[in-house]
Amino acid sequence: MARRRRRAVSETPTLPNHGAWTPDGPTEPPVKVHEDAVIAVLKTVFDPEIPVDIYELGLIYAVEIGDDGHVKVEMTLTTPSCPSAQELPNQAEEAVRAVPGVTDVTVEVVWDPPWDQSRMSEDARLALNMY
Repeated sequence: MARRRRRAVSETPTLPNHGAWTPDGPTEPPVKVHEDAVIAVLKTVFDPEIPVDIYELGLIYAVEIGDDGHVKVEMTLTTPSCPSAQELPNQAEEAVRAVPGVTDVTVEVVWDPPWDQSRMSEDARLALNMY
């Protein structure tokens, strides 16, 4: 009598992520947006007056990624009268839009809670000599 071996959970095969077929032809499977990828591109956006990126400055308050690829970013600025008030949110939106799998981006500028220097990362403080 042959013994059946029980398959461990880690040995369970995963189904491949398939696209779909439409009258226009096959579609590619959706690409999952990873938070690390969104944060990485946000770290490429710099305040033109400060040599530190907006993520390390603590200007990014939240990143929400929907199952449909929509990314919502809540950010603030160092002050309401920031000269880059129009520029930085647009740059953040463009950077996030370039992440594979992102279908839409909403960048919302919020003022509550107000930004202060305690939101900066250790690296940002060192770069600005503010420890």
